[in-house]
Amino acid sequence: MQLKTIVQKIDANGERYLLLPLYALIVIVIFMEVFRRFAMSYSSIWAEEIARYAFIYVSWIGASAAIKERAHIRIDVILPLVSNRIRAILMIVGDLITLALAVIAFWWSLESVLVSIKFGSVTHGLRISLAWFLAAVPIGFAMMFVRLIQSIVRDVADLRAGRPVYEGKKLFD
Repeated sequence: MQLKTIVQKIDANGERYLLLPLYALIVIVIFMEVFRRFAMSYSSIWAEEIARYAFIYVSWIGASAAIKERAHIRIDVILPLVSNRIRAILMIVGDLITLALAVIAFWWSLESVLVSIKFGSVTHGLRISLAWFLAAVPIGFAMMFVRLIQSIVRDVADLRAGRPVYEGKKLFD
């Protein structure tokens, strides 16, 4: 398989490749822990931590997937009332603002990871470096940054070509 094909598959489904095993991990760990707690009257602290930290990763990776599909909640009352050109400009401006916030949040969240590494903090139950779990936030914002750049490039190309801007899949019509 060529590198270009691999990159295209990761670009098309990267978040899904990460989300599916994490969702499966959460379901398996929680099911196992519920069974152990009620059937065997025994529970462990590590299972709760694994599920919690996996959920944090799912949330941040899911935010990146939502940017790719334009699935974040937005108020789009104005969008149907304006022309395709204005709609594209509004989408680009929104993405640029989100991009600026993502860069700032990435920078601030990276600091907590570096502090955790510096002081060697560990999780209570698993006793592994807390930096692995704190890294979910800057990783998520980095993924959002990439998806926002892709979105802006796509919208600018649509604007130049006179095509309607990609508005994402609609949940309700």
